Amino acid sequence: MRVAVFGSGGVGGYFGGRLAQAGEEVTFIARGEHLRAIQSQGLRVESIQGDFTIQPAAASDNPARVGQVDLVLVAVKAWQVPEAAQAMQPLVGPETCVLPLENGVDAPEQLAAALGWAPVLGSLCQISAFVGAPGLIRHVGIEPYVALGEMDRRPSERVERVRQAFERSGVKVDVPADIQLALWTKFLFIAAISGVGAVTRAPLGVTRSLLETRRLLEDAMREIIAVGRARGVAFPDDALEQRLAFIDSLAPGVIPSMQRDIVDGRPSELGSQNGAVVRMGLAAGVPTPVHAYIYASLLPQELQARDEL
Repeated sequence: MRVAVFGSGGVGGYFGGRLAQAGEEVTFIARGEHLRAIQSQGLRVESIQGDFTIQPAAASDNPARVGQVDLVLVAVKAWQVPEAAQAMQPLVGPETCVLPLENGVDAPEQLAAALGWAPVLGSLCQISAFVGAPGLIRHVGIEPYVALGEMDRRPSERVERVRQAFERSGVKVDVPADIQLALWTKFLFIAAISGVGAVTRAPLGVTRSLLETRRLLEDAMREIIAVGRARGVAFPDDALEQRLAFIDSLAPGVIPSMQRDIVDGRPSELGSQNGAVVRMGLAAGVPTPVHAYIYASLLPQELQARDEL
């Protein structure tokens, strides 16, 4: 399978690396020092599940030179998806699958706006990984996991082909019956822990343990459930308890990528996570005071990071 990884940071680098390690023909779309390091030294992955190196590794900053592929992994930051969708068009042909491994729930629609709905699958991933240095991915927590499916929930041969590719790579992979619910189930936990972590500047082990910040996490999650249900998402009655159990199972040192970006003064996914909850809540008439507080508190720093203040 010919695979292009559009966005070769922690998420794209790890999953693309595993696919390449399993024998798929993978090209990493990257730029700057990271691109040059991959081209000259290969892609190195330090992982809690075993280190490996892809050498040589195909990498480029020009999708047109790569041409049409079978599968595009979209792993840019959530706020970069609309621009990335325009740039990846040379990669997408009649048989191409586009798989957004994004935080948030907006990516499929944003990709479809540029590419049409035909190539777009629903998907999500779980992993804690980041670029440790140019050409180096560090996977520091969470068992890597990918879920995918057709947005209309029908079974398809192309979903099965992609599922088998991830299975060959050793990545835990699933095709849930309702990919929309699966997307929102991830959103339920990632937007809550990212927002609370970014406001408190504390790792997950702290925010889930202190009574006050745990209550903040729970209230943030309740708001997401309410917004999702207003939009037709079939959250089960025990959705909150299930996600809290998952949060409690994670390593105490986990720091979500949005929190890491905010702490480091970089543009973040604030608008695609907590801001999105506020936006969708307003549209649905659902109050979201916790997310409104998080978004308002972090917005000045976000605008400064984007040189928009």
